[in-house]
Amino acid sequence: MTRDFSLYRALADAVLVLHAGVVAFTLGGLILILLGGARHWDWVRNARFRVLHLATVGYVALQAWLGLACPLTTLEQSLRVRAGQIVADADFVAYWLGRLLFFEAPPWAFIAAYTGFALLVALSWLLVRPA
Repeated sequence: MTRDFSLYRALADAVLVLHAGVVAFTLGGLILILLGGARHWDWVRNARFRVLHLATVGYVALQAWLGLACPLTTLEQSLRVRAGQIVADADFVAYWLGRLLFFEAPPWAFIAAYTGFALLVALSWLLVRPA
């Protein structure tokens, strides 16, 4: 029984790390696109990278508008419950990554932030055109 709990806890931590990676890709991607455009880095114009980045940002903004929970958050919480953890209860990795990823704010604040960020990413297509 303990082994099952450990497995679910490890899977929940892995989902949280993946979630942090998606956030880093989303935020860092825009920074690198704009910086790379200014420094003439060819790789930031890669069409696949840019489409994936835009799709990721668009998906997050659409979720906010529709009032849907992030599937990675939902999966992580489900795994934590299966691990016998209270959703707020977490080990070191989960605690600190969770503190970086999750904020308390009204839904309209997330809608505004995600929509504004999506508009910035769309604007980056005009400023740094994909190849």
